[in-house]
Amino acid sequence: MSTAHDTTTAGAAAEPTTRVGKAADYLDQRTSIGVAVKEFARKVFPDHWSFMLGEIALFSFVALLISGVFLTMFFEPSMALTEYHGEHPASAHGQTMSVAYASTLEMSFEVRGGLLMRQIHHWSALIFMAAIVVHMMRVFFTGAFRKPRELNWLVGFTLLILGMAAGFSGYSLPDDVLSGNGLRITDGVVKSIPVIGSYMSYMIFGGEFPGEHIIPRLFTVHILIVPALIVALIALHLFLMVLHKHTQFPGGGRTDKNVVGYPALPVYVAKMTGNFFIVFGVLALMGATMAINNVWNYGPYDPSPVSAGAQPDWYMLFLEGSLRLMPGQGTEWEIFGYTLSWNILVPAVIVPGILFTFLIVYPFVEARVTGDKREHHVLDRPRNVPVRTALGVAFLADFILLAAAGSNDLIATHFGMSINQITWVFRILFFVLPVVAFVVTKRICLGLQRKDRELVLHGNESGRVVRYANGEYVEVHTPLDDQERWLRVNYDSPAPLEVEPKMDARGVKRKGYGADKRWQRLSRFFYEDRVEPVTPAEFAAAHAHGDHEAIEAGGRQAMPAAVGTGRTDGTDSQEH
Repeated sequence: MSTAHDTTTAGAAAEPTTRVGKAADYLDQRTSIGVAVKEFARKVFPDHWSFMLGEIALFSFVALLISGVFLTMFFEPSMALTEYHGEHPASAHGQTMSVAYASTLEMSFEVRGGLLMRQIHHWSALIFMAAIVVHMMRVFFTGAFRKPRELNWLVGFTLLILGMAAGFSGYSLPDDVLSGNGLRITDGVVKSIPVIGSYMSYMIFGGEFPGEHIIPRLFTVHILIVPALIVALIALHLFLMVLHKHTQFPGGGRTDKNVVGYPALPVYVAKMTGNFFIVFGVLALMGATMAINNVWNYGPYDPSPVSAGAQPDWYMLFLEGSLRLMPGQGTEWEIFGYTLSWNILVPAVIVPGILFTFLIVYPFVEARVTGDKREHHVLDRPRNVPVRTALGVAFLADFILLAAAGSNDLIATHFGMSINQITWVFRILFFVLPVVAFVVTKRICLGLQRKDRELVLHGNESGRVVRYANGEYVEVHTPLDDQERWLRVNYDSPAPLEVEPKMDARGVKRKGYGADKRWQRLSRFFYEDRVEPVTPAEFAAAHAHGDHEAIEAGGRQAMPAAVGTGRTDGTDSQEH
């Protein structure tokens, strides 16, 4: 009896007493959520500022959702015509405009906090896209897309495209002159697609441009379809990140078998919470103090006026620049009764297609030319992968050039230059700049690798010159500590692929030899110029004259740390 009584008493004592505890216990007993929370709380995340870039994108999207719900309550997505009788702005009083434009004005001037929310929403969209782009740059240059994260790279790329779709569809909703001109350009791009272009335009606009359905359709895309896809892909992105564990930068004790950092609870969650409030506060401050997209300055959409100095949001500016750089003369061909508009098809479809295809296929191409099928959880230093870094810089150089070309009229007016000369300079640089950027970046990376070898073998120059008893003068070098040395020697330096002979043992031409040769040539492009990490033998030979370091150490013989060749997997499978 006493045993049963003790057990009952112990069970009663273990029950929660607070309301929060009782609610958590009720939920856990019915969903077993405590197991998932406990597992996530023990998850280890590395500590580095660049890992916050993805969080900035996530928190900006949260701000987009919050402000977007508010705006949806007041916006009317209709292209029906109405006469505006609002008090502000005075210039719009009595004008005929679409209901969509009128509701945008009313939201900005009549709804309490409406203009603030509009501007927070717009700034959040710009920061959201900027954070995605910079985050993808970090992933690309550090090789975070390698096995097993190729699928997560594709998810991130899809999020980039969906972000552009969300931004463009939202930017077009007010039905003002600028957004109407953007839709007109879109109509031209769609119609430039051979054979099916005109049919696609009729389907999108519900008839001849602008039709009567495009604003309601864009509204549905903007508030329903694209956000739902983004939320689903963000969830998938985070799930894959937790499943594969977080990548980490190279350093002592960090291998592909562990994660060195802090647990999610309480450290990382506290940092994420603070980061969220900082991002949201900055966005609110920008929305309150920095005017953006003041549609009343442009007026309702009218196909007759086209404003000078008009540019889309920054993430679409490269497409605008591509259209401006393309020559028009002799680029429209008529074939079998169909007009082929190269002046629109090339800059608006083919050029972006090439740039986006590069992002999609690169992880798989690099894996193929490397022949590496291992999992990678430790990131690369960009200098140790010169060709990848150079390709990324060349890609960014062309992207920035096209964005600048999208503002060629503003450059001409602000600096008193000829717009024709500016356009021709940009046309030439479009082909020359990426080549120059590639060559320069590759040489810089190789130079930095050679500098690392020099530091590992001989240490840092101290500026001290010592004279030996035999009259020899030497400069004393300060040897690197173990962490610095490890960082400079613990990386992979793949050699170009080797192919099997053309003929097999029976003298028959081997199937697939031609494809293997092509991949070998591409592999040589990637890895023929490389700097091997310092080997233990090289390190020992360089420090055989250890007297120099002994002088710096006060007469004590320097003890060099172990030096490895290439990155090792390690044996520690625990998370720290």
